[in-house]
Amino acid sequence: MISQIQNLHDVWLHNRTVQTGDAPQLSFENLNNSIISTGPFYFYIIDFYDMSLSHISPSIADIQGYLPESVTLNDILDGIHPSDLEFVTRAELFLTKFFSEKVEREKLLTYKISYCYRARAKDGEYVLFNHQALMLTMDENGGYGKSLNIHTRIDHISNFNTYKISLIGLHGEPSFMNLSLEEQEKTPLRKFSKREIDIIRLLAVGLGNAAVGERLFISPLTVKKHRTNILVKSESKNTAELIQKCILQGII
Repeated sequence: MISQIQNLHDVWLHNRTVQTGDAPQLSFENLNNSIISTGPFYFYIIDFYDMSLSHISPSIADIQGYLPESVTLNDILDGIHPSDLEFVTRAELFLTKFFSEKVEREKLLTYKISYCYRARAKDGEYVLFNHQALMLTMDENGGYGKSLNIHTRIDHISNFNTYKISLIGLHGEPSFMNLSLEEQEKTPLRKFSKREIDIIRLLAVGLGNAAVGERLFISPLTVKKHRTNILVKSESKNTAELIQKCILQGII
């Protein structure tokens, strides 16, 4: 387990900033807008310069049993299921390559990263968590600075890990859902526009085509076409499956 954790640290070591810096001040409104929670969650800010944690929410004690005043990053990593820790390492390596080769590296500041893994809960049982991360600062060379991480317990929704990654675009950037680590070298990327993400979120609260169209000032027929394209892109058989996937990936 120690060697697996070190492998993950090695991924970050080659991408971190060369000096620490102040993270932007996060108001409650900013934090609330960043977190999409479908269950009990906690958050913290990690400084990749020295791997220190700050702004740790007290709820980490109730969810995983760690004391917020003394918990370390390695404590959190050690709680990840050994089989899923390898996936987390590969996912972080994948993200490094993705933002270096597929999109501009500085675009990392305009994306929310989301994937799932199993980790020990306070009672010692392994349960499914959704990990969401927003990079807050980077240096001029693209080195990782500080990141807001949110971990949400979602075993009431599913106990099955899809082992896929979603990148939710902010500020009008396109989104990428359910990226497979094995397939990305062979298959073209499927982008989801801001309009498509908006439609997904409105469908998730139970709105039909007409109501969605009214909210977005488009026709019901246009909404229907978008829904068809979204189902194809997400490889979902129906809207219910689409919504479940999006919940598991922290999109809605």
